[in-house]
Amino acid sequence: MKLYVDREYASPWAMAVFVGLREKGLGFDVEVLDLAAGDQRQAGFARQSLTQRVPTLVDGDFSLSESTAILEYLDDTQAGPDLLPREPRQRARARQLQAWLRSDLGALRAERSTEVVFYRPTDKPLTAAGQAAASKLIAAATQLLDGRDYLFGTWSVADVDLAVMLNRLILNGDPVPDALKQYAARQWQRPSVQAWVQLERPPL
Repeated sequence: MKLYVDREYASPWAMAVFVGLREKGLGFDVEVLDLAAGDQRQAGFARQSLTQRVPTLVDGDFSLSESTAILEYLDDTQAGPDLLPREPRQRARARQLQAWLRSDLGALRAERSTEVVFYRPTDKPLTAAGQAAASKLIAAATQLLDGRDYLFGTWSVADVDLAVMLNRLILNGDPVPDALKQYAARQWQRPSVQAWVQLERPPL
């Protein structure tokens, strides 16, 4: 298998697939693309990635883009621990959370980019829109977790997605309840997550 990711290793969605492959115990090669230089539009990659985005997974003669689709494909085709819950309602909840984190909270994602998580914090305060998005995230995470160590009783890749979003605030020093800080820290210490965090990144 081959996984295409961004050269900065800053895409949370590429991270999710990387973590999923590690959790499954699968062998794979990582190929980096310089998105700023337009590598994703080169003909070779464009033929493999319908969306011309990372992550893209190549498995033999089959290629697939979009992290949630890739993670479900891995659960459907590969042995090893489940990446998403099998129980239908919990699986639906996990998909709901993943879709929400990818499509909402735009002000937070803009003002606390993953450069905060994987490179360095910013000294810019959150705008009113950013603060509103942060409050929405904290309220939802508190309700979803309800004091549990994991969203669905045992680990799933949705926990990584939520931890990354929380760490946009936590690692920048923005106020976050202690329970959520502890939750994010637990996810961050998972070996598959640390394998991504510890990758050598080029300077920005």
